[in-house]
Amino acid sequence: MIKWYVLVLLILLSKGRWGEMFDLLIKNGRIVTPDRIYEGNVCIKNGIISAITDVFEEVQAKEIIDVEGKLVFPGAIDTHAHLNDPGYNWREDYEHGTAAAAVGGITTVVDMPLQNEPALTDGKIFDAKINKVSKNAYVDYCFWGGLVDYNLDKLIELDEKGCVAFKSFIGPVSPDYVSLTIGQVREALEILKTVDARAGFHCEDYSIIKWEEARAQRKANISWEDFLNSRPLIAEVIATKNIIELARETGTKVHICHVSHPDVAEEIRKAKQEGIDIIGETCSHYLTFSREDVISKGSIFKCAPPLREKEAVEKMWEYVEDGTLSCISSDHSPCTLEEKSEEEHGIFGTWGGISGIQNVFQVAFSEGVEKRGYSPTILARSLSEGPAKALGLYGKKGAIEVGFDADLVILDPDKEWEITAETLKYVNKISAFVGLRGKGLPVCTILRGLVIAKEYEVVGEKGFGQIIRKRLIS
Repeated sequence: MIKWYVLVLLILLSKGRWGEMFDLLIKNGRIVTPDRIYEGNVCIKNGIISAITDVFEEVQAKEIIDVEGKLVFPGAIDTHAHLNDPGYNWREDYEHGTAAAAVGGITTVVDMPLQNEPALTDGKIFDAKINKVSKNAYVDYCFWGGLVDYNLDKLIELDEKGCVAFKSFIGPVSPDYVSLTIGQVREALEILKTVDARAGFHCEDYSIIKWEEARAQRKANISWEDFLNSRPLIAEVIATKNIIELARETGTKVHICHVSHPDVAEEIRKAKQEGIDIIGETCSHYLTFSREDVISKGSIFKCAPPLREKEAVEKMWEYVEDGTLSCISSDHSPCTLEEKSEEEHGIFGTWGGISGIQNVFQVAFSEGVEKRGYSPTILARSLSEGPAKALGLYGKKGAIEVGFDADLVILDPDKEWEITAETLKYVNKISAFVGLRGKGLPVCTILRGLVIAKEYEVVGEKGFGQIIRKRLIS
């Protein structure tokens, strides 16, 4: 078998590439792939990776960035973000949300259909959303389509518009969206199967949660332990098993959003082994924090599914390493400080969500690589390749390979950091990650061959980000 570097050299020589002027050369990097790390140089032309070589003296480029041995990752893809635009711009918008993504090393954001006004449930809304957000995006973006009880007849229309997947809730959801029954899910999966589309699910059993919430709120004094107990692990396990069985029956591709516990990951692992096309996604907060943070610090750590015990956090990393959880996302769920007020809304009424799109890369590196000793390759898999393959973007996004978009993140593994409110680019500068310290920071983000963020500041232009549609990939 011809070695990869010999093949690349032969291709380059056959095309006369060494006499070609590239737009950008990233030299002296330690290139991180899903299975290895090697020293090399990335040559970029017209926004595309044109060559990867271990020599650079003969290469000509208009611009050269010497990364001096820092790690070069493929641009991260956040599979799960709520940018709240249009409709709830006082929580977040595309200008601030994608700026935060850019400085954090995320080059493609996959935006959720809810916490938008209106929710993205038909083709007309799809077009209107693009018109609203396109001029403000710093990074590339895709749309999840809505999957609710009133738009089953619009799913194929949304697929044709370019939605990369469809989002549904089995558990309780905010008033601007709708949960589905298992029967409705079954019909939706049958429809989506006809266009080879993937459905994503928030898996928590509706009836268990609603009953446990009512039980808890009958108490005279409600605590944060009552909130945690109202969303028990069994609710997440049961809902996940139900989706797995429907995927088995229909043959439809499914995506389990924000897995919070290794027991849920184990159900996904077994389903994968049986040949079911299922994707497991978790979030940086489930790989960092625990239920003790909720109990001691309150609403800023409230999310759904809730944070689990410390032992679960350690086991979750094992499922990331073995590929069961092939996507690490932020589930960026912004809100105002007032919406997080326990005094104003009570424990069950405060906003449930954590803002994390800016910090998911650095946190995952620090927690996984620096603290727990996993190889950096784990992040090339779970932040880039896994998300790209899950949502049909691979071939354009998700890898440092010739012919792919030149989306790169340069990370300094020795740079120490502390997350502060002042460094956040969000509309509302609040996050459970404020105060966290770690090591390993993205210091340069490149999107389609152009530097869009450097030293934790945005240097790109609003509107440079592009919509990435399913139909343009497949």
